Amino acid sequence: MSSFNRASLLGAAIFALSLSSGLVANSFAKEKTVEVGGAAMYPSKNIIQNAINSKDHTTLVAAVKAAGLVDTLEGKGPFTVFAPTNAAFDKLPEGTVANLLKPENKKQLTNVLTYHVVAGDFSAAKLAKEAKANGGKLNLKTVEGEPITIQGDSMGGWWVVDGKGDKAKITIADVDQSNGVIHVIDGVLLPN
Repeated sequence: MSSFNRASLLGAAIFALSLSSGLVANSFAKEKTVEVGGAAMYPSKNIIQNAINSKDHTTLVAAVKAAGLVDTLEGKGPFTVFAPTNAAFDKLPEGTVANLLKPENKKQLTNVLTYHVVAGDFSAAKLAKEAKANGGKLNLKTVEGEPITIQGDSMGGWWVVDGKGDKAKITIADVDQSNGVIHVIDGVLLPN
């Protein structure tokens, strides 16, 4: 093959690659994203693919990896995840996170994490509608098995209440994912 033909083929291949990467970039650019932890969250990506980019969720991602829940949260779903920030984990008593991340505490860590997940796709509007239809509160069964309660306040905010009565505020709602939705919360929910 002549050097001219090789150069032409190489040029055509580079052009095709640049076109395809531009198409991918353009398809992401057209998506309605929400910024979480300094990164755009793309509705075409799954929960894990988005969460790993959030600087505010590094503790949560590390915990999900330690619990072996990556494959589950990359699955079809749909899932609604109430995602605590790093600052939420920092509110726990000192040493709690480090203790939960130990291999011998994997079951307890899994229980805590799955207590933040509900099967189904619950947008903020759906949560509000169902809560209002039930006297202002909505009980949802978590993947862990115990319920959490969603309730509004007089200022228009929405809270997630765990079985112990502790509350976490939804600070960023409706972070759409290909396999569900994430609502960012400012506290860690603990099952009984």
